[in-house]
Amino acid sequence: MTTTTTVPDKDALARVGKMVRKRLEADPKAYKVPTDKAEIFAIGEFLTASECKKLMMMIDIVAQPSTLYEGTYKDGFRTSYSGNFDGRDPFIQAISRRIDDALGLPTKLGETMQGQRYMTGQQFKPHHDFFYPTEDYWKAERKRGGQRSWTAMLFLNKVEKGGATNFTNVGINIEPKPGVLLCWNNATPEGIPNEDTLHAGTPVEQGVKYVITRWYRTRKWG
Repeated sequence: MTTTTTVPDKDALARVGKMVRKRLEADPKAYKVPTDKAEIFAIGEFLTASECKKLMMMIDIVAQPSTLYEGTYKDGFRTSYSGNFDGRDPFIQAISRRIDDALGLPTKLGETMQGQRYMTGQQFKPHHDFFYPTEDYWKAERKRGGQRSWTAMLFLNKVEKGGATNFTNVGINIEPKPGVLLCWNNATPEGIPNEDTLHAGTPVEQGVKYVITRWYRTRKWG
């Protein structure tokens, strides 16, 4: 996995990575997680309490049992509830554009924002957000915008116990804090999918966890 021919979208991943890196490193509100294994940033107070509350209510409306890509099903691997928002909703558009602006990316690269709800005992076991070109789903995803570059995740509430985002290879746990935007580059600066972005939504031990995720592609999504 060292050449453009063996790594689809390699040049685009490097280009998008550089664009976002420049934007976040210039943002005084963005905190860079100290690790050489992955590019992970956090921005506090990205959402207000009322915005978090509204988004949680919206998640409750769209939430369905979460799915995995065809060919990747594993029993008990992802046990949360999730749902995509209506991209035409003015409130959803405003939040999406705020994330776009924070990362310095054009709106067209972003997938529809997805809400997730984890009840007590639910989890998402260690996984990568980037696509594996060897899997059957890649044929369709390559035409729908290509590889996933950056992930943006919004925490909406404080979880009573558990529910951290664990970057397994990096060795860090990020506890849910309301209104915080967490984002990371799914590739290395060279444009190669970064295996060290392996992460998990650890089991919620008490309470419920609400998050929003927006993934970005290397080309126009959809």
